[in-house]
Amino acid sequence: MFHLQPSIQNRLVRIQPLQSNDFEALYAIASDPLLWKQHPNKDRYIRAVFEIFFEGAIASGGAFMVIDNEQNIPIGSSRFYDMDMDNKSITIGYTFIARDHWGGPFNKALKTLMIDYAFTQFDTVHFHIGAQNIRSQKSIERLGAKKIKELEVAYYGEPSRLNFIYKIDKANWEKK
Repeated sequence: MFHLQPSIQNRLVRIQPLQSNDFEALYAIASDPLLWKQHPNKDRYIRAVFEIFFEGAIASGGAFMVIDNEQNIPIGSSRFYDMDMDNKSITIGYTFIARDHWGGPFNKALKTLMIDYAFTQFDTVHFHIGAQNIRSQKSIERLGAKKIKELEVAYYGEPSRLNFIYKIDKANWEKK
C-alpha cells in the first residue's frame, strides 16, 4: 500500500505531512510575490488566496512541508495527488520553494526524493506545470521528464489554468 504522506528525507531535504498548524510558517514563504511570478495563479502571495490553496493542500491528504535539513527550517511545500492504481501512475505538483533556496540543489533533491519514493509503487510519475512557468519546466526537463500534453487544470477553489503535463517513466529513471 502506498502512503501518500510519508515522512522521508535525503541529505538536503525532508518532507513531512502538512498539518493545519503549519499555515503561518508556510505563508511566511508564500507571501513573496516574486515566488508566483511565473505561476498560473500569480496572486497566491495574498493571504486570502493562499488560505484557499492551503485548505486544498490539507484536504488533498498528500501535501508536505519541505524542510531544509541543514538549517532545520521550512522552505516550501509539494504534494502527491491523482494516484491511479490501474495505470500505476501518480502526480507530483503544487511545489514551491523559498526564493533563497532557488538555483541550488534543493528542488532537485526534493523531486528526486519524491520520485524515488513514488517508484516504489508506480511506473509513471506525472507533473503539472503552468504553461508560463519556464523555470519549473526547465527544472523538470533536467530530471528527464518529457512534456506529453497540455491540459486545463482546475486548482482547488481557483480557476482552471493551462498546464503542461510532463512524465517520467520508472524504466527511464532507473537508467540514470
